[in-house]
Amino acid sequence: MKKHQKTLLVALPLVAAMSLVGCKNMGVDDLTSLGMKGLKAATLSDNDVKALSQKSCAEMDAQSKIAPAKSAYAKRLNKIAKALGNNLDGTPINYKVYITKDVNAWAMANGCVRVYSGLMDMMTDNEIEGVLGHELGHVALGHSKKAMQVAYATEIARDAAAASGNAAVASLSKSKLGALASAVINSQFSQKQEQDADNYSFDYLVKKKINPAGLATAFDKLGGGDASILSSHPSSSDRAKNIRKKLAELKK
Repeated sequence: MKKHQKTLLVALPLVAAMSLVGCKNMGVDDLTSLGMKGLKAATLSDNDVKALSQKSCAEMDAQSKIAPAKSAYAKRLNKIAKALGNNLDGTPINYKVYITKDVNAWAMANGCVRVYSGLMDMMTDNEIEGVLGHELGHVALGHSKKAMQVAYATEIARDAAAASGNAAVASLSKSKLGALASAVINSQFSQKQEQDADNYSFDYLVKKKINPAGLATAFDKLGGGDASILSSHPSSSDRAKNIRKKLAELKK
């Protein structure tokens, strides 16, 4: 699989261990403050997660080239969005295309859905519908919320390292928001989460009267055989096989 395909569906690992580097130089007040912030990261409310996701997505938009409304990419995505719908369990969904040769697509807990033109160039509309159904599955099933919580905790761990040098814990600057966005986009979902999102996409497409076969052929294009990026994840061919099994059962 090409390097630029690595962040799609089977995502890169996110190092999220909380480590108070050099904490022996920190005062009790510093440790208490960081401890409370760590607790807050683990207990972020849905609204907190959506607010952080909104800001992180906005920062990604600011750093990216967005397809103009009149472009062929935007018009094509609007057609796909109309079929998928613009609301997910009460969360408004916002779709945009990033102009880049990278092959990727992702969604955040606030309903921010972004598709890269490189992915659109290699896939049919039906395949994109399958991929985006998968990404919406991560949102609907709470995986994206957890990814933001872990990413936020990771940023706090970095602040802890800075605080060990008597630096104040930094607020979320644009660079921090960009780091949060990158961490969420590249977050590692478990094998079960990936399969659950696959199955969600299948059921969601069926509910929307969209042919779910595109999800299987999307995996065919992304997988290139039985190789998996991470051993803890199912291979693309296995995931395609799972969808085709469900297709066969649907026709019975």
